[in-house]
Amino acid sequence: MPKLMTISLERRGVSCVAELLEKDAPRTCAAVWNALPLGGDAYHAKYARNEVYTMVERFAEDEVGLENPTVTPIPGDVVHFSFPGGMLDRAFKEEKGIHGLPGVIDLAIFYGRNNLLLNGDVGWVPGNVYATIVEGLDRMAEACNDVWRSGAVGERLVYRRAES
Repeated sequence: MPKLMTISLERRGVSCVAELLEKDAPRTCAAVWNALPLGGDAYHAKYARNEVYTMVERFAEDEVGLENPTVTPIPGDVVHFSFPGGMLDRAFKEEKGIHGLPGVIDLAIFYGRNNLLLNGDVGWVPGNVYATIVEGLDRMAEACNDVWRSGAVGERLVYRRAES
């Protein structure tokens, strides 16, 4: 039986359901599943295009490494990024309130087409695709677009195990 999680934009009251891709990204799926629930302030990407994400403290005992990586996520992809503290610039870390952490995990959802994970400062930024949205992508895409247009202030992106 596949493992499912709900991903919510809490203030907007919108959720979707994602299925974990355990055959493609077993280490990432296990690490995320064992750490749920996870969440924090929501942000809309500046460079990647159609991405909403949150940053959380590292939660796995061991780094999961790359598996099922992409730099061109498609709508419905749920992606895990691991950033060492030195990769993130000081202003970014201060803005996100993560300047004291040795590194962070970025949990992201992609809701539209034509995404490219390329950062002008560091180059390609591959992430692990560990789940795919199987229900509610249309509603979530509308809400994510509203995060882009109206702002993310006060919004939280939260990942939980789906209720059976």
